[in-house]
Amino acid sequence: MATKERLSNKINPITLEEQFRDAPTTISPDGKRNWIFPKKPSGFYYKIRSWVSWILLGFLFAGPFITINGNPLLLLNILERKFVVFGVVFWPQDFYLMFLAMMTVIIFVVLFTAIWGRLFCGWICPQTIFMEMLFRKIEYAIDGDYVAQKRLAKAPWNREKILKRVSKHSIFFALSFLIANTFLAYIIGKDELWAIVTAPPTEHLTGFIAITIFSLVFYGVFARFREQVCLVACPYGRFQSVLVDNDSIAVTYDFERGEPRGVIGKRTMEDGKVTDIPKKSNGVQEYGDCIECAQCVRVCPTGIDIKNGIQLECINCTACIDACDDVMEKIGRPKGLIRYTSHNAVAEKRQQRFFTPRIIGYMAVFVVLFSALTYFLVSRPEVETVILREPGMLFNELPGDRFSNFYNAKFFNKTFNDIDVELRVTSPEGAELQFLGDMEIVPGQDVLEKRIMVFLDRASLAGSQTPIEFGVYRDGKRIQTVSTGFIGPPN
Repeated sequence: MATKERLSNKINPITLEEQFRDAPTTISPDGKRNWIFPKKPSGFYYKIRSWVSWILLGFLFAGPFITINGNPLLLLNILERKFVVFGVVFWPQDFYLMFLAMMTVIIFVVLFTAIWGRLFCGWICPQTIFMEMLFRKIEYAIDGDYVAQKRLAKAPWNREKILKRVSKHSIFFALSFLIANTFLAYIIGKDELWAIVTAPPTEHLTGFIAITIFSLVFYGVFARFREQVCLVACPYGRFQSVLVDNDSIAVTYDFERGEPRGVIGKRTMEDGKVTDIPKKSNGVQEYGDCIECAQCVRVCPTGIDIKNGIQLECINCTACIDACDDVMEKIGRPKGLIRYTSHNAVAEKRQQRFFTPRIIGYMAVFVVLFSALTYFLVSRPEVETVILREPGMLFNELPGDRFSNFYNAKFFNKTFNDIDVELRVTSPEGAELQFLGDMEIVPGQDVLEKRIMVFLDRASLAGSQTPIEFGVYRDGKRIQTVSTGFIGPPN
């Protein structure tokens, strides 16, 4: 039987109103930056987040070198207007697809945020993954946990502090340089990046300057700006306040179970756990499960107190859940005092409700947009043809009561492969087509421009403006239909 040690009890109730903040935690009373030193987190959720982060980091750094049928996985070359998404090439002519995709993503973000709050911020956002799972871990390894970091920050500039600072910031800048190169590879492609890296800076001065600026920006963000990105610069945090409601799932403190709070002083221990939380005469526990240990605040990377409710700064990183669960286990209380749930589920003591009228409305809009995007992507031609009449020219009258018009035809190859296409006039009947020169193969990721003449008899004209239709064929199969007009003499 475990040994009991009876010690005096000391419980001080602390009300929610006394602890509620009235100023940002990252700003000191004199208006200066209040540097956050979060305690190193550990626990169930932190392990899962670490695995998710390593997978995403591996995918991010390997992405520029992954190809699908010889095409890059992702390329967003804004300067040259070349876009590749999962090996599929998109041109400026596909702007409607990009717009539709952007609207679909926005509605998905709205839907996801309305259900799960800022879950994306804590689990998938590159800023959080780099900061908490890469740079912060390096900082813990060099400077120690939060107590050691505070002590080092206040220490004079001695040999130990200089060595740690130089080591840490050298690694920080090296990682920033690697991240900058990786992001630049998604913009200009791995081959162009390799040419910039291996050649002297004078041969690729623009690229060298771009890499340097990117590296300095990333270094400034992760070495100095840190959580301020989430609190000040990121617009998603601002959107959250209008997208979430009391039914949105977020990292939430169970105030029904935790209040009123009681600070535990010296308590009776059995098997390492507190066993004598005071109860009233009717057997009801006198105080809530929250013992005001402040562990949830110490591990928070943005320095907030989750017990004050859902806040703009909370990125749903679950560090406070792991910290609180550890304390609950030590004092013999059930886990989940801080957990993923909604305000209404806690206040009304019920199960979480997912499908509210607002969520159903968002889902309906998302399904419509996603279905339209899928249809247009599936029906998107590999070669897009634009045929316009020669500007500034009318019709030519030819012998035999025939007329001709000049046209400019542009063939946009949206793939990486050379494509052989054929152009025919399919309407009206009797129309003839002639290329000014030979028809050529359309190169991959390129544009072929040709001039053509179309001939029509007077009997085929429908007045001064006759609708005319072209068919674009590949391997004998029509892949696109292009309509334009034929100008002739008035009736």
